[in-house]
Amino acid sequence: MIKLAETTDELYAAQRLRYRVFVQELGGSTDSVSAEKGLERDEYDTYFDHLILQDKTLPKGDDVIGVYRLLRGDMLVQGARFYTASEFCLDKIRNCGRNTVELGRSCVDKRYRNGAAMHLLWQGLADYVSLHGIEILFGVASFHGTDPTTVSHGLSFLHHNYRAPDELRVSAHGTNAIAMDILPEKKTDHTAALKQIPPLIKAYMRLGGTVGDGAFVDYEFNTIDVCLVMDTVRMVHKYKDIYQRDSAA
Repeated sequence: MIKLAETTDELYAAQRLRYRVFVQELGGSTDSVSAEKGLERDEYDTYFDHLILQDKTLPKGDDVIGVYRLLRGDMLVQGARFYTASEFCLDKIRNCGRNTVELGRSCVDKRYRNGAAMHLLWQGLADYVSLHGIEILFGVASFHGTDPTTVSHGLSFLHHNYRAPDELRVSAHGTNAIAMDILPEKKTDHTAALKQIPPLIKAYMRLGGTVGDGAFVDYEFNTIDVCLVMDTVRMVHKYKDIYQRDSAA
């Protein structure tokens, strides 16, 4: 079942999944109080819609097996900001005059990572996009680890081949910002790059995704982050083609 979280219990279930994935599996951190409760949460959660995928055969409270955190541009309240703004300058997106939504904290329980769960989440996301007339999706997507040299081919490949158009090309900022073009294009190995790029980022690229300038090393979450920017109309059409083809196979 795919839906938006409507209750505190559903939100806690989403945060428990995030804890299992981002803290226990990937080595990220959370505050001590949240850690005691087995939750990965932050001050941004209050402002977001939480798209959850549930397996109703599991016990209530532990039945969320996939999640996306969504914040539309028209949901921002005074004093609030997008999570991505802590790592990337979003002026071009905020001033583009189009309906936007930030994607974040996307994860699937490791028992369900066979592709079907992600397809269902994308179907729910496509419905959300259609309902709210979204035109631009953006958000942080991550490489595991904090050493750019271990993913130099992957970062360089994205820089040379998938940068967003100038009018939507956000840029990393702050002391943890790094250049993505670690290697020149001629020295970037395509095969090595595809091995280094995480499956979720590759999936976004197939759906028409692009990246901003630069990456951000997030030591708290043990990741190197890129900012994905997508034309949602193009993404939805590509997604439907993939879903229909898989269903007919």
